[in-house]
Amino acid sequence: MGTDNQTWVREFILLGLSSGWDTQVSLFVLFSITYLVTVLGNFLIVLLIGLDSRLHTPMYFFLTNLSVVDISYATSIIPQMLVHLLAEHKAIPHVSCAAQLFFSLGLGGIEFVLLAVMAYDRYVAVCDPLRYSVIMHGGLCSGLAIASWVSGSVNSLMQTAITFQLPMCTNKFIDHISCELLAVVRLACVDTSSNEVAIMVSSIVLLMTPFCLVLLSYVQIVSTILKIQSTEGRKKAFQTCASHLTVVVLCYGMAIVTYIQPRSGPSVLQEKLISLFYVILTPMLNPMIYSLRNKEVKGAWQKLLRKLSGFTSKLAI
Repeated sequence: MGTDNQTWVREFILLGLSSGWDTQVSLFVLFSITYLVTVLGNFLIVLLIGLDSRLHTPMYFFLTNLSVVDISYATSIIPQMLVHLLAEHKAIPHVSCAAQLFFSLGLGGIEFVLLAVMAYDRYVAVCDPLRYSVIMHGGLCSGLAIASWVSGSVNSLMQTAITFQLPMCTNKFIDHISCELLAVVRLACVDTSSNEVAIMVSSIVLLMTPFCLVLLSYVQIVSTILKIQSTEGRKKAFQTCASHLTVVVLCYGMAIVTYIQPRSGPSVLQEKLISLFYVILTPMLNPMIYSLRNKEVKGAWQKLLRKLSGFTSKLAI
């Protein structure tokens, strides 16, 4: 049999989390609820920022981008996963698998770069507040946001292209919840050392480099905060960074364990659980973290509720 005949696989079978029907139905209900909460929560963040002029600042411009990324990332995986939880034949076409890998990997990369950009924004706000509006002008903010989207997309395009050029032979069972990069690479019936090197390089560029920039920003931020004399001033300065720092810890932690050493990384089950964490929990928690820990967002939300209450009262009259 020639290599060309070995390479093409029409569809893949996603093994998912469980084969038990009762478990799958329970997971369907749970994941459906979390997906709705994710979409609604992030949409409300975007809506609040758009409607309240007080939130038209660089920080909330980047937060809008982050919310759009979270909605898109969850949508690239969860609907397909929900269908498979209730389907007997858990197949995904070859092209759909490639598209899912491209969008999920790209959006993940965009989020990592965005978090580094947001760390720089917090660094300027805390360490150089008098020049904040001059430094973080509209042109720079737009340029940083565009760079985040372009870098994540280009990396994903390259990774998807080299991954789906691998000969899969007759391997079509993906032991994962989605067409995840490492899971698809494992299907190849040839040596994948070059792919693993490419994964490590992209991890350094789009994961470790932004992470180091975040660390550097927060070293400077903490140093500046500690120099503030008043307790109230230190508390206020820390509150401007607390939400972002919480999201950073959530997003970067396990991703580094998963992708920085593909060959000696976590087990397949651990990969599934880590993916679930990023697909289900992180996009859902982000708007909650920024809402519950942020006075400006809570104020905008209360203002919107008052407007809605007044509008409904007029309709009732």
